[in-house]
Amino acid sequence: MSAALEQRVGAAGGSVVEQLRERIRQLQAAPRRYLAVLRTGMEAVDALLPSGGFPLGQAVELCGEAASGRTSLALSAVAAAHREARLCAWVDGPRELYPPAAAAQGVDLERLLIVRPKAMEQRVWAAVQLARSGAFACVVLDLTRGVGAVGRAPRVGLAEARKLADAAERGGGLLVLLTSPDAPADGVTRLRTESEGAEGWSVEVVRSRGGGMGARAVLPWSALYPELGLEDGGRMLDVAPLDADATPDFLREGTWVARNGCGIQGQRPGRDGAMPSLRAGLGVAAAAY
Repeated sequence: MSAALEQRVGAAGGSVVEQLRERIRQLQAAPRRYLAVLRTGMEAVDALLPSGGFPLGQAVELCGEAASGRTSLALSAVAAAHREARLCAWVDGPRELYPPAAAAQGVDLERLLIVRPKAMEQRVWAAVQLARSGAFACVVLDLTRGVGAVGRAPRVGLAEARKLADAAERGGGLLVLLTSPDAPADGVTRLRTESEGAEGWSVEVVRSRGGGMGARAVLPWSALYPELGLEDGGRMLDVAPLDADATPDFLREGTWVARNGCGIQGQRPGRDGAMPSLRAGLGVAAAAY
């Protein structure tokens, strides 16, 4: 960041920074127990990592396509930190984090700082500063393109990945990177999420220095979204069968279709039916025609 930009930010946001610092001091004043691992509450996912969950002080990458469960899995880690009365931060690169949906997964919005950098190159810088501060138990860096975005997603190189891992180690918190398969990060533990259709979703350990590479778990959608009430075995895409006479009114044929047989092609309902011949009524000989 340039010196001029830092001066502008300092002049405009000095009071905001002081307010955030005071709020952080108030939230951190509550008694807390020692925390080394963030457990998502999904035993199959937590068992994939050697520490039994997401380890604090490290960087973990969640790589997957859109709607593969990567963002919801990151929200589960944030919710786990909030259950321990800790603070979290979310660097929302694509600017698509929906707070009501996050709250539905157990996220405490009062303990979540959402940062939305205007420039793409500021995402990594913001995540490094937040993780290095030590004030946040979990920092999520969303590097995906977002829905409808054009072009490739920004890729984290080895040098930037080392900065992120070092910031997580110094701050003592968890740093989660959300990436796309076409732009994965380098040098950090990677979990790949995939959608299994209506049946559920899967998580696989693709890269890990602590072991467990190749471990994979397949879970139903109800494990990730318990608020949907699918515990009875229902599927995300199940559709209830329609009754025989459950056709919407706007698809039913009107009475005028049966009256003149022309339907919508008649242009004038009830007026374009076949007309009887006028010859018999006029008494004109057929030879005249």
